[in-house]
Amino acid sequence: MKKTLRVVVVDDSPLMRKLLTSIINAEPDMEVVGAAPDPLAARELIRTLSPDAITLDIEMPRMNGLDFLDKLMRLKPTPVIMISTLTGAGSDTALRAMELGAVDCVAKPRDLQRGLREAGEEIVEKLRMAAGARLSLRQPRATNLSVAKPAPAIAGVSSNIMHTRLVAIGASTGGTQALQTVLLGLPAEMPPIVVVQHMPPAFTQPFANRLNGICALTIKEAEHGERLRPGHVYIAPGDYHLALERETGHLCCRLLATERVNRHRPAVDVLFHSIAQLSAKRTVGVILTGMGADGAQGMLAMKQAGAYNLAQDEDSCVVFGMPKEAVRAGAVDEVLPLEAIAAGILRQLRE
Repeated sequence: MKKTLRVVVVDDSPLMRKLLTSIINAEPDMEVVGAAPDPLAARELIRTLSPDAITLDIEMPRMNGLDFLDKLMRLKPTPVIMISTLTGAGSDTALRAMELGAVDCVAKPRDLQRGLREAGEEIVEKLRMAAGARLSLRQPRATNLSVAKPAPAIAGVSSNIMHTRLVAIGASTGGTQALQTVLLGLPAEMPPIVVVQHMPPAFTQPFANRLNGICALTIKEAEHGERLRPGHVYIAPGDYHLALERETGHLCCRLLATERVNRHRPAVDVLFHSIAQLSAKRTVGVILTGMGADGAQGMLAMKQAGAYNLAQDEDSCVVFGMPKEAVRAGAVDEVLPLEAIAAGILRQLRE
């Protein structure tokens, strides 16, 4: 008999708790075993019930959701899905929540009764995924994004390489931290890097800004029609596919508001397929942690066109979905732990 996924809901809104409970309990494989109006009440429920997953709001009385999440991940790591307002300051706070160990976030709609029911499929899907996520006991630390070590320069690579090569990265669940790890390991003297990370629209700009503040590379949200430049990282904006096209001999970003691919927009496959048609022989492809199979077929197309592809290994993934499917498709040349991916990229650029 299949195990029922046991969920604790934490939100100060009685309506939100009621709606989330109704959505989750409607699923045959999950149930809400407890609901709490604030983190202090939730602490007792979690200690008693040991749930498989938790939904957590950020702004709550008696204790901030971020403080609670930090303590939870250091004392009793449990998969957490943040359900919060993801606009303005809310997006920046939600990003910090994922840095603290939250598995993923779902936007809280303005019209709770109508909007939350429409988001129900996403919520239950992410709860199922979160329950199987790989978590580790967090150690107390003073800083995270505020301090960064400069990355080493690429030895033995000519300046021409910076203009003729390309690095393409796809990521989803757990990808915000994985991307940070990879990009921190890369120097400013790099070919252009293009990134698709599954994120809501309000996330990508603050995410790029935060990474830009700590990395040697210049990191920004991609703009339609802009030309790729060495030393720059271009992150696909939320709700737009990112593809590359060639204009007057130069690679440029193309943003598309077309249909979702693999249930995502942006989708990794859209980016990877566009590269396969343009410049794959000079490309290093990377697939990082994430749920589902987005990117597998696009990465295979890149490999068939001459790209060299890396995948994050299972032990270092939060969710070994996207890398697993890329490996299964025969799209991957090398599987590496997260901490070795930056070095793997640099090694291929020297080839």
